[in-house]
Amino acid sequence: MKKALIIVDLQNDFFEGGALAVPGAQEIVPYINLLMEENEYEQIVLTQDWHPANHKSFASNNGKNVGDTIILNEIPQFMWPDHCVQDTFGAEFHKDLNQNKVTHIIQKGKNEDFDSYSAFQDNNHFAKTGLDDFLKYHDIKLLEVVGLALDYCVKYTCQDAAKLGYITCLHFNGTKAVNVKPDNGKDAIYEMLQNTITVLG
Repeated sequence: MKKALIIVDLQNDFFEGGALAVPGAQEIVPYINLLMEENEYEQIVLTQDWHPANHKSFASNNGKNVGDTIILNEIPQFMWPDHCVQDTFGAEFHKDLNQNKVTHIIQKGKNEDFDSYSAFQDNNHFAKTGLDDFLKYHDIKLLEVVGLALDYCVKYTCQDAAKLGYITCLHFNGTKAVNVKPDNGKDAIYEMLQNTITVLG
């Protein structure tokens, strides 16, 4: 069975010193590098938040405070600090991530009007990223997922993968939660287990 590794958003802004730092993010990089070294994946895909500066998910573009929630295109939108802005250092992949075996990069969140937590589609389910087509073209059946952050982009990527029919496995040691609320990470794990997603390690 052909399998792929999806590495979600290992970008500078999600690490210590970044605009939206995820606690403990640095700890998962050696684990992810080891996964790539010790396993045979048909494809290794990096996802990359790639926001225009005027993105509507940024609090600064709405006259709101970080942590507020607004209704954007008829669904709730959490207000984030400006992060992963196109062509900035914050949007670049972390220097310690070994990219030697990476075969494909999927950029998401490029449309200023729609946020995109999932690597497969935007939050409104209007536009696809092309990831599903890419995986199906390569006859991938099993997805292993790691990256940042567990309670947002990793969770929604895993859930969409399962809905699309992939056997989906999350590596617990390869992800960390931003935990806007203290139990968000735990809740995300429970939600994934309820949706046929296997949690490894």
